[in-house]
Amino acid sequence: MIKWLGAIVGFSFRGLSGAVLGFFAGSIIDSFFGSNKGSARSVFEDYTRPNVTAADFELNLLSLCSIVIKADGQASQSEMDYVRQYFVSTYGKDKANAIFRSFNEINKKGQISAQKVCTFLAQRTRYEVRLQLLHFLFGIAQADGNISNPEVQKIREIAGYLRVSLNEFESIKAMFVKSANNSYKILNIEKSATDAEVKKAYREMAKKYHPDRVNTKDEAIKKGAEEKFKQVQEAYETIQKERGLN
Repeated sequence: MIKWLGAIVGFSFRGLSGAVLGFFAGSIIDSFFGSNKGSARSVFEDYTRPNVTAADFELNLLSLCSIVIKADGQASQSEMDYVRQYFVSTYGKDKANAIFRSFNEINKKGQISAQKVCTFLAQRTRYEVRLQLLHFLFGIAQADGNISNPEVQKIREIAGYLRVSLNEFESIKAMFVKSANNSYKILNIEKSATDAEVKKAYREMAKKYHPDRVNTKDEAIKKGAEEKFKQVQEAYETIQKERGLN
């Protein structure tokens, strides 16, 4: 709790840089008194490297949420609620309220550098977590029922800063934004791919998005993984019918 108070106080004096310093200082105090023992873990923490603390990750995740929510020039309440629901399901209501107060302060900030946030994360997280992050950000954008072009472009920019390949980005995007040859895009292949290439792509994608690979007790995230896996299955079945594959 102290770390969030530190973030809010720091923000009031020095903006985002002050929030970061206050947050980290508070984290040290929290750690000293053991106030974080037994606390819930973010699903993304399961994929982060040892040199990334929960405090580091949470604050940068909040920054990315804010960037996407403001991408189209308006802060949708449904998008804000989507973020809040994630933190409530992950941390519980009390801690989520504290986190969200900090999030509201960050969201009021005029400009947050996506490049700086993503560079920090790209250097300290595994590739798997960055893919999960993009899914999460698309989920925020979709929460109001429509993913706008500015939101897509902003998430694409974030993907680049996170060192996620364009093909991977397009595959994830296809799960949220429907277009021509959507099934092929989900499997990350061209329509001209051979039958053997289609089968290989399906095996790789099914392995990548299998729910068992999401190492978390968070039911909401598990359901999200199941939905991604289902979309991969449906994409392959669509191509199977189209080509008459066995």
